[in-house]
Amino acid sequence: MNKFNSAAIVFAVFTIILISCSEEEEKIDFITFEDLFLDETGYWNGSDGSGGFYTGNAFFPNSYTDWGGGIISWAGFGYSNHTDKLTPGYENQYSCYAGSGTNNSQVFGIISVGDTMVFNVPEKIEYLYVANSTYAALSMKYGDQFAKKFGGDDGNDPDYFHLILSAFDEEDFMVGRATIGLADYTFPENDQDYISNTWTKIPLEDFGYLKKIAFSFGSSDTSEYGINTPMYACIDNIKGVLKK
Repeated sequence: MNKFNSAAIVFAVFTIILISCSEEEEKIDFITFEDLFLDETGYWNGSDGSGGFYTGNAFFPNSYTDWGGGIISWAGFGYSNHTDKLTPGYENQYSCYAGSGTNNSQVFGIISVGDTMVFNVPEKIEYLYVANSTYAALSMKYGDQFAKKFGGDDGNDPDYFHLILSAFDEEDFMVGRATIGLADYTFPENDQDYISNTWTKIPLEDFGYLKKIAFSFGSSDTSEYGINTPMYACIDNIKGVLKK
């Protein structure tokens, strides 16, 4: 059993380059994030105040706040080419724990806290890929000032970290939900526990044509203020078919 590939799946997301030679052919949307501009920082977190970005057939919203004194916060979607798998903490919040984008590509999307991706034209999502961020993965592995070490001191705590995708059709009805296990310490034997360190393919076409997909997180490590585990994940290679 490859414990790093045993991520639980159910459903989700989407798109980038339209390929069509005639009206009779399917119009494919394949989002790779490779077409998006990156400056010398190697990441985009919404600091330009645009409120999000478009690629392919989708809009990815973003909320960015500059609190002054060098303190900023952001939520929603961003993108990056950072691949540092070793440095823990918030300063490394833009890295992918898989060490690259899907299939060794350079650029990938990042989800922080959660938000909803919206399609311009309804789209049937064939699949998308998800992975842990380094920030979340190392927090779960070692613990930090806000979050616990998964498994606890003896490794027996039944911890988990989930990325949750909620799919909505053209009438704005939720038609399904997918729960993706980015870490799972709930197995009877501790040697089966894992923090995913690779990209996992999530098939979604059974949900039909979608107008939007909402991303959120679930974790066993919570407090009165909500989830303690850093709510970050990476997404890439979203492939779908546009409705004619």
